[in-house]
Amino acid sequence: MNFEFSEEQNMLRQTVRGFVDKEIMPHISDWDRQGEFPLSIMGRLAELGLMGVCIPEKYGGSGMDYNSLAIVCEELERGDTAFRTAVSVHTGLNSMTLLQWGNEKQKERYLVPQAKGEKIGAFGLTEPAAGSDVAGMQATAIKDGDYYILNGSKTWISLCDIADYFIVFAYTDKSKKHHGISAFIVEREWEGFSSKAIKGKLGIRAGNTGEIFFDNVKVPKENLLGEEGEGFKIAMSALDNGRFTVAAGAVGQIMACIEASVKYCHERETFGKPIGRHQLVQQMLANMEAGLQMSRLLVYRAGELKNQGKRNTRETSLAKWQACDFANKAADDAVQIHGAYGFSDEYPVERYLRNSKAPVIYEGTREIHTILQAEYVLGYREDKPLNKMLPAWDVDEVGAY
Repeated sequence: MNFEFSEEQNMLRQTVRGFVDKEIMPHISDWDRQGEFPLSIMGRLAELGLMGVCIPEKYGGSGMDYNSLAIVCEELERGDTAFRTAVSVHTGLNSMTLLQWGNEKQKERYLVPQAKGEKIGAFGLTEPAAGSDVAGMQATAIKDGDYYILNGSKTWISLCDIADYFIVFAYTDKSKKHHGISAFIVEREWEGFSSKAIKGKLGIRAGNTGEIFFDNVKVPKENLLGEEGEGFKIAMSALDNGRFTVAAGAVGQIMACIEASVKYCHERETFGKPIGRHQLVQQMLANMEAGLQMSRLLVYRAGELKNQGKRNTRETSLAKWQACDFANKAADDAVQIHGAYGFSDEYPVERYLRNSKAPVIYEGTREIHTILQAEYVLGYREDKPLNKMLPAWDVDEVGAY
């Protein structure tokens, strides 16, 4: 076991941290208040090679390992969840799914421009009546000659108004339940596609989130991802990648909570001494640090399994569950440390608390992950190799898989 980061990974962290400090931190309070997602940030991320950090160079990416993606997500969420979410969806849910399941023509047409940051990718699985129960979806894609006719809607879709390409799941044969779901690559510009942002969110207000609609959208048969009926497998493997990035982001949010709390502890005095001298405040900070270290180990363990090309559903589920819970508790304690000031957007911790709730819900609620982990322990659940695995990272040849 090697717990050291490589020189390249350390440089990557410094680059992303510097970007966050300069480009995000000075403006995020205003963006959050206004509910504004600054599209220019995506362009800057592309310039830095961060939109395809773990995608092979031959497909337009930076060719770094999967734990480098975790570093990017950590540092972006230290700035704000909205920007980590953008990378989670674009890279984790969409581009890595294309890397794993797409054929060469699909990779050339869609993955390459996404990895370069020329196009933005998103992911459409959740529906108004189908969240944790994926089989409850209503969207359909009926074969008609050289096309599938796609109808239905998806909700809580990040980058709904911004993304160019979407991986969308729909029933091609509803009688087969899970085995009748298929995956498609859908372009925004196609006739019958529309989107609408959701307003009034509790948190991640600087993020673009909403609904997408399909009204007899004609999807060319060559845009079927994988085979008919493989959609559920594709969706679950995509969630392994998305959950990995969410867990890494939660580590970054804990870091942000610690930084803000330590700063305030050195500024604020009560009863004649800095509040950091009070033991109950120290207890909250100690719990944040413990959560940070445990979460980070779980995340990088899952990342190393990805680097080796091994199934990591169990490990990623545990990392996502625990890291998001730790981040939610860290944000709650950070507000408590700030006292009444924590209840005001004069300090960032109230935003951290609002933002920390969504990751406990999306990409598998804490309750779903609790059940998953129990079933692994009981022997009721076992992960078998997929017919298409996420490519391992070749440590001996940077950029090759």
